Amino acid sequence: MNAPDDAGADEGRRAQSGTVPAMNVANVMTMSRLLLVPVFLLALFVDGGQSTGWRLAAALLFALASFTDQVDGWVARKYGLVTDFGKLADPIADKALIGSALVGLSVLGELPWWVTAVIAVREVGVTLLRFWVIRHGVIPASRGGKAKTVAQIAAIGLYLLPLPGWFTPVSAVVMGLAVALTVVTGLDYVARAIRLRSRSVRG
Repeated sequence: MNAPDDAGADEGRRAQSGTVPAMNVANVMTMSRLLLVPVFLLALFVDGGQSTGWRLAAALLFALASFTDQVDGWVARKYGLVTDFGKLADPIADKALIGSALVGLSVLGELPWWVTAVIAVREVGVTLLRFWVIRHGVIPASRGGKAKTVAQIAAIGLYLLPLPGWFTPVSAVVMGLAVALTVVTGLDYVARAIRLRSRSVRG
């Protein structure tokens, strides 16, 4: 049996030779996140979102799915399991999870629709920008983008939990921070995409 380091090296060699299987552990985690979305929504909408037990279940499912989001990319990079399928499926799963949570909370009347709209427009816009510049290069994730994701997950988690009414302002402040980071990082992505495309055209 290979040692862990040897296993990682083997995965790296397979990645370089183009033989990484599409259904590896990283991609399985990504797909599990996607499959958790409808289960999460079912839990969220039980009894019109008023069941304490089911709200806790929805929050737990969201936390579990968010955990896979943080882990699958790390596993793929560390063990050489990066695939074209994973590059496509990962952002789709991320947006499905965040988007479904925001829409669900808005449908229940617990989150203003404008918040959901702002975040959705930003995420769709960034996806379109990725396609726009894909021939010219890849824009790496920024610290701001990572902070945005963490803020969104934290804010949604607070809204999902059946917390007492006095905690509502805290949830609103965290969501406000998430929206601010969403907008700022979106504008930064636009600027970086334009610079990347301009440099490529000039070159």
